[in-house]
Amino acid sequence: MGFTVAMVGPDGAGKTTVCRELVVALQTPAQYVYMGINLECSNVLLPTTRLWLEMKRWRGKRPDMSRGVRRKDPQTKNRIKGLIRNGKSDLRLLNLMGEEIFRQSVCWYWRMRGRLVLCDRDFFCDYYAYDVAPPEDDRGVVQRMHGWLLKTLYRRPDLLIVLEASPEQMLGRKGEGTVDELERRCLEYRQLKSQFKHFFVIDAALPLEMVVQQARSIIEGYQVGRPSLAGGSGT
Repeated sequence: MGFTVAMVGPDGAGKTTVCRELVVALQTPAQYVYMGINLECSNVLLPTTRLWLEMKRWRGKRPDMSRGVRRKDPQTKNRIKGLIRNGKSDLRLLNLMGEEIFRQSVCWYWRMRGRLVLCDRDFFCDYYAYDVAPPEDDRGVVQRMHGWLLKTLYRRPDLLIVLEASPEQMLGRKGEGTVDELERRCLEYRQLKSQFKHFFVIDAALPLEMVVQQARSIIEGYQVGRPSLAGGSGT
């Protein structure tokens, strides 16, 4: 049986670049699966999502499934607009849950066929700080459903590798978010250590070839040692 490896980190950490380099560098054939919300980067999609994507492109809108983190709104002047906005966010999240289940089944298929499945991002890791960890009172109904799905039914990767660099460097690479947001995301990913037996952090500020080599060593070390590999945390 194969195993799954997830590469996660804030925007600009170099996840996709490192994953694609690893597909070539690893001795074991690896199946690449994008597990993020950017539909243009996805190599696996539900047919319904493909249709929705084409409709968004036709309307000239950004083709992703992203949603803002739901917070308790103060009294808004236009209650109807607030309800519509929240409703759209919930619909996007429901579609995302369908995608998560579908992509999980794809990973399961390749894993059962003995392949190393290399996941570019991971839904549990990306949404843990918003839909799983917070108290129920701080989450809406759909967020609680999503958190339950991720915590209960979603199969977590066997090995988690976190890429991180300074917020300034990551912002300079991709130009998305702010320094404060990227710093917060680094901390959120670090907090996942308690959720994974095999958890590693790589300094993404290093030259690409060094990052790829470190990731390759971690993956091949896990592969040689499993299922009896003890410990499993590192920085």
